[in-house]
Amino acid sequence: MSRVASRLTELGLALPPPMQAPGGIKLPFPWINVRGDRVIISGHGPQNTDGSLAGPFGKVGAEVTLEQAHEVARKVGLSILGSLQREFGDLERIAGWVRVFGMVNSAPGFDRHPAVINGFSDLVLSVFGPEVGRHARSAIGVAALPFNIAVEIEGEVLLRK
Repeated sequence: MSRVASRLTELGLALPPPMQAPGGIKLPFPWINVRGDRVIISGHGPQNTDGSLAGPFGKVGAEVTLEQAHEVARKVGLSILGSLQREFGDLERIAGWVRVFGMVNSAPGFDRHPAVINGFSDLVLSVFGPEVGRHARSAIGVAALPFNIAVEIEGEVLLRK
């Protein structure tokens, strides 16, 4: 078992299956786009263990609390790791996290976007460690996200040669 797989097991984490888009929705793009040693990760939302979108749904600072949104960002991280695992078979192929762009479905006046996206960053650093897991990051608030999810995250990693 790889070091990353062992760490996921130690943390009691399970990666979700491929996302099941809500009824009738077509998503005509790859979740993972490999270009040489660069891997561009499409925006992911949070998933339940069956692959469906996970709640709570709504705007952070109104229907969703900061604490709930932090956990949602962690679930988005698991969703992304699941996509990377399916693409490469082994998360050890990741040489480093480059950048992360976190979007928070924000109620007017909510300004704690970095605290929400920390749920993702904390997960990546816990699983990969500080050398591989460190990343540049932006966290912004948006007026709406697809399917009324609370958090969407995209990013980029580098592969080992």
